[in-house]
Amino acid sequence: MPSFETGTRQGRLRQYQLQLIERIQAARSGALAARKELGVMLGGRPCLLDLTQLGEIVIAAGVQIQGVPLAQDWYLGLAAMRGRLTGVVDLARYMGEPACAPGNHCRIITFSPRLGLNCALLVERVLGLRQLRTMQPVSVPDAPPSWAAQALRDSEGQQWLRLDLAQLAQAERFLDAGFGGLADYKDIC
Repeated sequence: MPSFETGTRQGRLRQYQLQLIERIQAARSGALAARKELGVMLGGRPCLLDLTQLGEIVIAAGVQIQGVPLAQDWYLGLAAMRGRLTGVVDLARYMGEPACAPGNHCRIITFSPRLGLNCALLVERVLGLRQLRTMQPVSVPDAPPSWAAQALRDSEGQQWLRLDLAQLAQAERFLDAGFGGLADYKDIC
């Protein structure tokens, strides 16, 4: 039998999710004057995701992911989400960072249907909305992939990596989640 505290916590999480959904919908409709992005933690690295490229945010603990044989280690498998099979990717592992450690803080963020790829990302935690106008561009070492080519620093000195999911959804390596040997790919951050 669930305790009162568990029910209260679930209620607060649901309210938080509803607020995020409202903000995402407001951003899509142009109701937000300033450009905002969703801050997430990936492999210990703060990253920004364009709200217009996102679908929904789901608590990872409530989603059962079925592994797929002979897939890359960053491709976690398939999950039934809203009646559709959705591929789930540990983007931190894909980027060469440590894998997302399971826990109550993990979230699964689906791609917007407009991107044409039924996919979702596992992230360590959602950090909330961030305003781009308060951030300054910083130089990116080496030559990062096009989907992760912009680094920004906020007013507190925190560096963020801005990710473009539309470009990621077109990256050859991302689309080839099957294990095909040790090919030399250039789109690792």
